[in-house]
Amino acid sequence: MLSPGGVAVKPQFKGIDLKNIHTFRGPEDTQAVADCMKNSKKAVVVGGGYIGLEVAESYAKAGIEVTIVDFAPRILNTYLDKELTDILTAEGVKHNITIRGEEKVISFKGENGKVRSVVTDKGEYPADTVIISVGVRPDASWLSGELELTERGFVVTNEYLETSAKDVYAGGDSTLLPYSPTGGKLPIALATLARRQGVIAALNALGKKVKMPAVNGTSALSFFDYNFVSTGLSSKGINLYNGNITSKYVKEKLYPDFMRKENNLIHMKIYYDNDTHRILGAQLMSKHDITDGIAAISIAISSNWTLEELALADIFFQPEFDRPWHYINVLAMAALDYKWGGADKLLF
Repeated sequence: MLSPGGVAVKPQFKGIDLKNIHTFRGPEDTQAVADCMKNSKKAVVVGGGYIGLEVAESYAKAGIEVTIVDFAPRILNTYLDKELTDILTAEGVKHNITIRGEEKVISFKGENGKVRSVVTDKGEYPADTVIISVGVRPDASWLSGELELTERGFVVTNEYLETSAKDVYAGGDSTLLPYSPTGGKLPIALATLARRQGVIAALNALGKKVKMPAVNGTSALSFFDYNFVSTGLSSKGINLYNGNITSKYVKEKLYPDFMRKENNLIHMKIYYDNDTHRILGAQLMSKHDITDGIAAISIAISSNWTLEELALADIFFQPEFDRPWHYINVLAMAALDYKWGGADKLLF
């Protein structure tokens, strides 16, 4: 059973070898990045994904001025849509984080062997610390010639996670996963999915025929006061879907006003097939902990549920926990325009 893993992408910009420029992948990187915080005053984070935001938040909380530079137009471009990232961008500004989207890093300038600034195609930003977080690539080149690899270097596996060599199984960041919303395969570098692959590979190695189930890439993170989660398709991935896809954004109260008024909103977006109403993806964000809601939607995606089924799904109610209609019921209802299958009869 092989788990080659992935390695942090480190583009060969001019000046990349200056001191205090780090990638962020393993425990050694974590310690180096933490050590830099002790003397840093201005940090630049290259990449606005999950790791980039976690580093930026940690540095900002330590009183360090932070700039996030990303080639994409928005932070978290792969996970969340603009309605949600606009809120998170404003939250970053409140905590002394500047976000520069649609900028390409050109080089790093230094002094006495240490980084002093980051040069992009639109400006130059002072920095005594730079963290590069622009993704992960497969680390399986050492298997070339022994196992079948894709053009991008991923280990090819069948539905039982067996490689091109009999009785040799593989999982983790150097493999592709079956993707439920589209029926295709994608690289999804999440520890939760690698663990599932480990279990499936082990069962098959023991002689049990168990297929790797399709996944949705469900993930969660917090950024200062906000918690956000996503699963399945977002605006970034709709081109992967062979069908008529649409979405609905909803801003809703989690609780009635007489129960709670402060920080009481949840921001939600759902993607679905416009013809069949099959659910394909969703995003949730709130200052409350709404993270478990995405688990239910992920199960709905894997079970090929429609909006109609999610709208009337049986979810408990107790006043101290939620409202009579759970927020994921409301999200599906809103996508249906609060009508049953487009009919004139209201759901409630």
